[in-house]
Amino acid sequence: MLRCLVFMSLLWAGPLAAAVSCESETYNERSYTICRVDIQNADLRLFLQTPNGKSFGSFANVDKALATSGQQLSFAMNAGMYHQDRSPVGLYIEAGKQSAPLVIGASPGNFGLVPNGVFCIQEQRADVIETLRFQKRAPACTYATQSGPMLVVDGALHPRFLRNGTSRYIRNGVGTSSDGQSAVFVISTTPVTFYEFGSLFKDHLGLPNALYLDGNISKLHAPELGRSDMGFAMGPIVGVVAPAP
Repeated sequence: MLRCLVFMSLLWAGPLAAAVSCESETYNERSYTICRVDIQNADLRLFLQTPNGKSFGSFANVDKALATSGQQLSFAMNAGMYHQDRSPVGLYIEAGKQSAPLVIGASPGNFGLVPNGVFCIQEQRADVIETLRFQKRAPACTYATQSGPMLVVDGALHPRFLRNGTSRYIRNGVGTSSDGQSAVFVISTTPVTFYEFGSLFKDHLGLPNALYLDGNISKLHAPELGRSDMGFAMGPIVGVVAPAP
């Protein structure tokens, strides 16, 4: 009976363990934490507000809400830029409901450094899609967050990134595989330029499309690494939901 229980436990833990994995990697003398999410095995969602309309603001508050249904975050990261009231700057869809519209065109700041894009989670895949292409395709996203700039577009770095750029921040972003089955989330350990960060997705990770999520306020929740960042309250949060032990 004990062997049976252990075997069933391993069967249950296997898919969960495969759903997301985080590790530290170094590329071109810069260090990063990289979390790979298997879309087929992961329950990947976006979080913004509680049912009563209050912003979650932190990983701990999302975990607290999930605990009421016997769940927890096995991974999370801030998921796009937001206004002072923590509402999304661009398109935002959660559980099929759109609460902020797609923003088209250039504007001041990193978000408006076009081309920018959308991270779209569908039932069987996840994709980073350039904004104008997203507008034309109008995919049925269960979850979506718009941010900018794009880091990689169809295998090429954003055209405005300079090899000799000097603006360095802790940055985070997400890239997706061409088949939509893998989403790779990255946060730099030390300040990096846009060129360095985009090159990581393009040349080291080999991802055809990648999107900048934010910088300076970037945060990561990775329990397997013993890390859950605190600090300023966040707007949108992306995370993988798993059963609580």
